[in-house]
Amino acid sequence: MYVSDCVCGCCGPLRPRYKRLVDNIFPEDPKDGLVKSDMEKLTFYAVSAPEKLDRIGEYLAERLSRDVVRHRYGYVVIAMEALDQLLMACHSQSIKPFVESFLHMVAKLLESGEPDLQVLGTNSFVKFANIEEDTPSYHRRYDFFVSQFSAMCHSTHEDSETRNRSGIKGLQGVVRKTVNDELQAIIWEPQHMDKLIPSMLFNMQDNEDSERYSTSTHTHLKAKENPASLAESCFRELLGRAAYGNMNNAVHPVLVHLDNHHLWDPNDFAVSCFRIIMYSIQAQHSHHVIQQVLSHLDTHSKNTPRVRAGIVQVLLETVAIAAKGSIGPTVLEVFNTLLKHLRMSVDFELGDGSRRNSASSHSSTRTKESEERIVQNAIIQTIGFFGGNLPDYQRAEVMMFIMGKVPVYGTPCHTLDTGTKRIQAMLLSSLIMVTSGFKCKTMCAGLPVSFLEPLCSISLMEDSELRQLVLEILHNIIDRHDNRAKLRGIRYESALKIKREKISKQDVVFMKKHGQQLYRHIYLGCKEDDNVQKNFELLFTALALITIELANEEVVIDLMRLSIALQDMALVNEENMPMFIRCGIMALVAAYLNFLSQMIANPPFCQHVSKVIEMRNLDAPHLLPEHVFREKCVLPDSLDRDDVGLYFQTADLAEALSVPGYNVERLAIPYIPQVTDEDRLSRRKSFVDTISLQVDILSNSLPDQSQLAEEITFETLKKAIDTTGLEEQERERRRQVMEKFQKAPFEEIAAHCESKASMLHDRLAQIFELTIRPPPSPSGTVTVTSGHVQYQSVPVYEMKFPDLCVY
Repeated sequence: MYVSDCVCGCCGPLRPRYKRLVDNIFPEDPKDGLVKSDMEKLTFYAVSAPEKLDRIGEYLAERLSRDVVRHRYGYVVIAMEALDQLLMACHSQSIKPFVESFLHMVAKLLESGEPDLQVLGTNSFVKFANIEEDTPSYHRRYDFFVSQFSAMCHSTHEDSETRNRSGIKGLQGVVRKTVNDELQAIIWEPQHMDKLIPSMLFNMQDNEDSERYSTSTHTHLKAKENPASLAESCFRELLGRAAYGNMNNAVHPVLVHLDNHHLWDPNDFAVSCFRIIMYSIQAQHSHHVIQQVLSHLDTHSKNTPRVRAGIVQVLLETVAIAAKGSIGPTVLEVFNTLLKHLRMSVDFELGDGSRRNSASSHSSTRTKESEERIVQNAIIQTIGFFGGNLPDYQRAEVMMFIMGKVPVYGTPCHTLDTGTKRIQAMLLSSLIMVTSGFKCKTMCAGLPVSFLEPLCSISLMEDSELRQLVLEILHNIIDRHDNRAKLRGIRYESALKIKREKISKQDVVFMKKHGQQLYRHIYLGCKEDDNVQKNFELLFTALALITIELANEEVVIDLMRLSIALQDMALVNEENMPMFIRCGIMALVAAYLNFLSQMIANPPFCQHVSKVIEMRNLDAPHLLPEHVFREKCVLPDSLDRDDVGLYFQTADLAEALSVPGYNVERLAIPYIPQVTDEDRLSRRKSFVDTISLQVDILSNSLPDQSQLAEEITFETLKKAIDTTGLEEQERERRRQVMEKFQKAPFEEIAAHCESKASMLHDRLAQIFELTIRPPPSPSGTVTVTSGHVQYQSVPVYEMKFPDLCVY
């Protein structure tokens, strides 16, 4: 019994009414609980006289503090119940001072160290947090509650689950009470986020309790009350309320927590955390998270491969979820960071050559290589997902950006040759993923010169894998109607359901400008000695896609000329190609011309192609794709060039296409690939051929005296302007010169060059005599005749002076 209960009757009425009402709610025995009738009187008095709320709160706080010190926990529970009811009943502006007393009492309970009292104070604080106040508080701070609730989340008490659950509920109450209050923006500062976020993540890590609740006989409501579920709910709520300027402070503690607890390897929990983050935040803030993960990857650039791979995989998840959202303006910066780490991973894998050669560390080196491959594959997948989620105009920029990073021969490169090929292969693989699903409206936009030229340069590399990757990139860009799946493998099908549209004027212009580059890429790619079946299949697909997407009548003729040139190249075998390559080229030509016959639907053309294929089935099955690409296909020692029926004839093709629209006269002009600087940058023999061509052109470019004296008329000007067919004739002449230098004996070539050199010297002597000889002089000029010196004088009146010197 309290002292106030023993006050004599004459002094009782002198006590303030609010104190008497407060005293009456406490029973003699705390086990009896709150006196409800007296509590109703106290509540009515508080609502009727709200100015007394602050005094009621102070008096209740005084009694509660005294009971806590005296360990009279029954009366503490009654006091907190009374505070809760008053708090829920009174909503006037005068409640502000009462709230201060209430929070002071909650803090007392949290400081007590008794788990039961801490849970009691937390429950009261949660009830308070759910009350929406009309006006913000200017001086209220929650720093103590953040610290105390965070400490409860890490409790190691025997009933740790209860305390952890209470701590999380308290943090959730702090979040709800502060994040919507503009005057409480201090809660987003790092000193508070560094306590809030790790406390939630610590409980989210422990999924055993969650699984236990979900698999036991407890209800679904009970399952939601376990610490892991509560922490995740609170984490989502906090991130969902994060504004633009607070996103970095909310994500950085997550990264630090994952570092401190070594959760990047394995990274299941890290992936789960960032999935929650990406699905909880506003879509326009996604790029903030992506940039922070990228920056974190930079800080771990020298960490173990598994840690880097874990971070990259988390980045992949964030990018995949941010699909079609606001990824931000710094797209190229993101790709630059990823490509930088890709190159660093290759350097780590291929570096440290001294250890690589030592037998003791051979197993560890192989393990390191395999782990670096995991990093590289994760980066490539991330680049692909990132690029695939961009709009087309940004994707085109990214394609150009990645292509600029691909090293080519002839340019400085800081890695070894093996490392260069690895980087090339991986960058091209990332380009394949970026270009996948890319639908350019015009081919000029999909294959600009600045992208096409370096791509074709890589196609000259002596590596079959690189050439395959280049062809797949071309397929992704050219195929705008998803026909590749129907063209897989080199096979004959009579009913291909091809989707196509009429070629646009822009694409016609593109083929006139850059068609020769595509033809040359296919022509040179066919005769590589290391080609395998996949190379020929991809080359066939490239020819078919060009036919579907970019072919008009003129392009069809060019593709037929290219096919005949490939057939002649395999027959003549100037470069001593393996028999498998020669037969593979023959099979490729047969499959493509069969496909072309279906596209143009010309009966005579179809009959000629079918006839040649039937003859090959009977006499030379090794020239067909269904036979030559078998594992046990028997190849001949040589090809029978005299059996005309086995090969496609230009005359028969021209006769079959003698219909309006096709210029069959151009079929008679052999196709010769253009010689460009790409040959010089590659490791081919064509550099020697280019020199031979230059020598021959130089020797034949000097005009005769008769040509110099030819009269210029209108007809000669007309012929000079009309260059139709001249380019083809020049290519044919170049081909003949190349063939002569490749096949003729060395003595004949030497004699030819000597005669050309003497002719060149004679012409130069004539030119020097005309331009460098001294002007005539009346004193005479010196001439040498049969070794004798003679002087010849010239009269002045016979001297001819230039017109500008006569006046």
